[in-house]
Amino acid sequence: MSFLERLRSILGVGPHRVSSQPDLEAVQRTLGYQFHDESLLLLGLTHRSFSHSDRNDLPSNERMEFLGDSVLGLIIADQLFRDHPHIREGELTKTKAMLVNEVTLAAVGTDIGLSRFIRLSPEEDRSGGRERPSIVSDAFESVIAAVYLDGGMEAARRLVLRLIYSRREEITSDSSQRNYKGELLELTQAHEEGIPRYEVSSEKGPDHCKMFTVVVLVRNQVVGSGSGSSKKEAEQQAAAKALRHYTTSS
Repeated sequence: MSFLERLRSILGVGPHRVSSQPDLEAVQRTLGYQFHDESLLLLGLTHRSFSHSDRNDLPSNERMEFLGDSVLGLIIADQLFRDHPHIREGELTKTKAMLVNEVTLAAVGTDIGLSRFIRLSPEEDRSGGRERPSIVSDAFESVIAAVYLDGGMEAARRLVLRLIYSRREEITSDSSQRNYKGELLELTQAHEEGIPRYEVSSEKGPDHCKMFTVVVLVRNQVVGSGSGSSKKEAEQQAAAKALRHYTTSS
């Protein structure tokens, strides 16, 4: 058994009863990649709300998302390193963060039409889950993992470079892509106030549709709070409010 076959086994990929599935041919045309094992693609598109419903017994794409995040990060980091030999590490890190974050993946996933094919429970679909950035970005990462498991790193690399890296000028020039957490860290360190600490103050809603509220503390004082459908989103919102706090108080 090859390495990728063992990994597919660990992730729980295999034949399953399916009561509903997207047009896999259309998905593959959208991605520009033809799968040898379409069950990998199907798993990558399966949100936990669908797998938790009473319609089927499929696993969700959560484990695939974990793998896809690492594959995506490696491909982007490698290409930036090769293309920009004279740029310092800090700038490379900022650029990478803009290319792999939730906002970028959700925007690209929606733009190419990937969001149309995500398998959601009827309740999640009706509540706007197909437009929820966290759901779209997670599915995108999971699909990247599916391509990696199906065709190897080179196949995943071609997909990432074509769909994401090719848009880097547009993405990095977008002011909405600011890394508020990074900016807050730089500001607090410049003022010798240490490292900001983020704490989840509340979680509301069912597992497949949670809303998180996060506070950010500097020197054990709350300087901002934010909410979002993921902890990452809530942390960014909290950091943005903290930056406004510093601006207005200075």
